[in-house]
Amino acid sequence: MSVLVVGISHNSAPVSLLERVAGTDDDSVAKLVAAASAAAHVSEAAVISTCNRLEVYADVDRFHGSVEELSTLLVDRAGESTETMLPHLYVHYDDGAVSHLFQVAAGLDSMAVGEGQILGQTREALRLGQELGTVGPALNSLFQQALRVGKRSRAETDIDRAAPSLITSALRRASDSLGDVAGRRVAVLGAGSMAGLATATMARHGAADIVVLNRTAERADRLAREYGARTAPVSDLGAAVAEADLLVTCTGATGVQVGVDLLEQALQGGRRLTVIDLALPHDVDPAAAELDGLSLINLASLASEVDDTEAGTEVRAVRDIVTEEVAAFLTARRQASVTPTVVALRSMATGVVDAEMSRLESRLPELDPAARAEVLHTVRRVADKLLHEPTVRVRELANETGAVSYAAALAELFALDPEAVSAVTRPGGLSS
Repeated sequence: MSVLVVGISHNSAPVSLLERVAGTDDDSVAKLVAAASAAAHVSEAAVISTCNRLEVYADVDRFHGSVEELSTLLVDRAGESTETMLPHLYVHYDDGAVSHLFQVAAGLDSMAVGEGQILGQTREALRLGQELGTVGPALNSLFQQALRVGKRSRAETDIDRAAPSLITSALRRASDSLGDVAGRRVAVLGAGSMAGLATATMARHGAADIVVLNRTAERADRLAREYGARTAPVSDLGAAVAEADLLVTCTGATGVQVGVDLLEQALQGGRRLTVIDLALPHDVDPAAAELDGLSLINLASLASEVDDTEAGTEVRAVRDIVTEEVAAFLTARRQASVTPTVVALRSMATGVVDAEMSRLESRLPELDPAARAEVLHTVRRVADKLLHEPTVRVRELANETGAVSYAAALAELFALDPEAVSAVTRPGGLSS
């Protein structure tokens, strides 16, 4: 069996589409988990659902059929055509799926890099799968390790400071044209994790007025209430920017959200405006940088500066942790994949020894107990020595590509009963 991820997130889809698919409604998520686990080639399933991502994790026995089935579930959930949805879906399989989940839990794939909320959302995905009975040994092991990776990343690094450091660096750059944020009017476009950090930072620096604009009014209202800001619909973006000294954009949408024409209107009368574009891909048309009176700061211009900061160092440190943990997990999984074959082989050898001892006793009934014990000990030592090298070697080879093939070859060479091999993985099965 292999792990498959089919998902959609702020990295792959526009916010308008993501809003129709993602979300944290318990009933709809539970239905999706149940539907995924009922798919023909799926044995286990779990779903990570947040405002910015929806990912189905499944233990599958076939790649192509499983991708099609899980993709169809997300297409149906969005109420869109397959042609519209497929370009925005991504797929990770087996080793890639493990790496992706570990990066998600560590906060490397979040809109606001390093944010801690995703760790709780990953834990909730595991809890729901366990409650519904859709998570078995494979996904339980994977998710438990992902949670440990997320905790380790935050315990050993300051990754949770990465996103605030990005905003701080942007404000430092903006001070050349804007001066101090204190007493300034600020417009924030977006209401996700990064927008929340931006709003909090502006409020902490004493901004006189903050207006939050977002496609979903409920999310904007929640963010505004938390930091004493006000809200406005996205349709009022032009008016909000025309009154602002600073515009911060971080929508997570694809395509230009703030065009040159809108900014030209806002600059009429000799006004000056500073724009911080924290979106990936960018929200603001890069051509706006040429407008008189406008100072544009975007991720591209911040990249080298942030990468050299403590935040950049922490991100690199977490990437190293994730790489190390992925390698360790895959090694342990490959070694575990040959365990049933090794245990079945040793069980078969024990059966052969027992059968031969019974045969010996029937032919030599006068054999005294001490002699019988010595013969049994000798035969077992011979069997153990004969099996030692192939069983040790197959575990070593499990670290290389083709581990399952080596296990299969061992089972074939010793004519092991497939049912005896599979029984090892079931509760109450064979033991070594």
